[in-house]
Amino acid sequence: MLIFNSEAWSEIYHSLSKNRLRTTLTMIGVAWGMFLYVFLLGAAKGVENGFNKIFDGFATNSIFLWANNTSEPYKGFLRGREVSIHTKDIEFLQETVPEIDFIVPRNSGGAEQGAVIRGNISKNYTIFGDYPIISRIEKKEIIKGRLLNDNDILNNRKVALIGKEVEEQLFKKNEEALGQYIKIGGIHFQIIGIYRKPNSGFLNEDVVYIPFNTFQTLYNKGDKIDWMIITLKPQYDVKTVEQKIKTALRKRYDVSPTDEKAFAGFNFAENFKKLTNFLKGMQILTWVVGGLTIIAGIIAISNILLITVKERTLEMGIRRALGAKPNEIRDQVLMESVFLTVFSGMLGFIGGILLLVTIKTIVGESPSFPFYNPTVNILNVLAALSLMVGVGLLIGLIPAQRAVQIKPIEALRAE
Repeated sequence: MLIFNSEAWSEIYHSLSKNRLRTTLTMIGVAWGMFLYVFLLGAAKGVENGFNKIFDGFATNSIFLWANNTSEPYKGFLRGREVSIHTKDIEFLQETVPEIDFIVPRNSGGAEQGAVIRGNISKNYTIFGDYPIISRIEKKEIIKGRLLNDNDILNNRKVALIGKEVEEQLFKKNEEALGQYIKIGGIHFQIIGIYRKPNSGFLNEDVVYIPFNTFQTLYNKGDKIDWMIITLKPQYDVKTVEQKIKTALRKRYDVSPTDEKAFAGFNFAENFKKLTNFLKGMQILTWVVGGLTIIAGIIAISNILLITVKERTLEMGIRRALGAKPNEIRDQVLMESVFLTVFSGMLGFIGGILLLVTIKTIVGESPSFPFYNPTVNILNVLAALSLMVGVGLLIGLIPAQRAVQIKPIEALRAE
């Protein structure tokens, strides 16, 4: 076979090295296409993995809902009436909106309420009043102790789960924090657990969690809820259900049906879907841009081979006169096309991988930049290489056929 013929490879080298600058520039075109393809594909995957890492452990099919003041007068009530949501609304919404999977109420205290004291150290932290069900939405990695549980709620226990940063700021390096007491709002709370964030970007380590009803009593909240996280069953459209929830609450609290501000929220599921679609679009764009660039480079290879065939008219005419078969001439040109294509593509592939590794090393696992494990699917690379070889063969047929059509007598005359 011609592919194992050392003389054929020697001839390929001799042919391509006649004009090294032209050959190099042509190869750069194909290498650049594969480089873009691999780098963009890996970068898109790295960004996707980065966002997945950020949102890992968080229920992405969720809606955040809270109450504001009304923006329209209704049924004798003036505009600007304060509206609140209450614990009894949880059961109401679950009965009214069957698309809801579960609801997690939450109360929070900011810096003005979040003074945490231990000994002579006083720090301000965000304090959340939670039910144990919060763990179904927001995952925490427990270092010591445990999470809040149902008994903490039933017995109105004064216990606290603190973040690793809180522990480091309130306790000395070798001091045991578990089981110790901190003071919140003038009341002593026993530390039952210390957590650190896993991968979720929505979890900070400078937060203190206490039982929901204990929080209500501590800050005189009554049955009011600051906000709630509503997780929906996966088969339902989140935007439609969100409007259904708000409509039910407007009717319950005598709010105008057209008042869009009385009950506000953040549709996490919808925004996460937009992000997912954006990342998919990035990958499709990568395939298109990389593929077109590769094809453009391969076309350039065809052009250089046409020029090479024209320059070698005398040589090929003499070979035909000495008995070279048309298939041998054609295969020689096709081998040059495939060699240029594959070699250039591999250079581009290596360059793309090296750049991805470099960026990964520089960025590391920075929480401020969503870029993690920028892998490239080997099947996608093989598909690109197969495309390159296939298109290279097809386009290489043009100069190959031109070479076959050269007749010895015409070659001598042309020279």
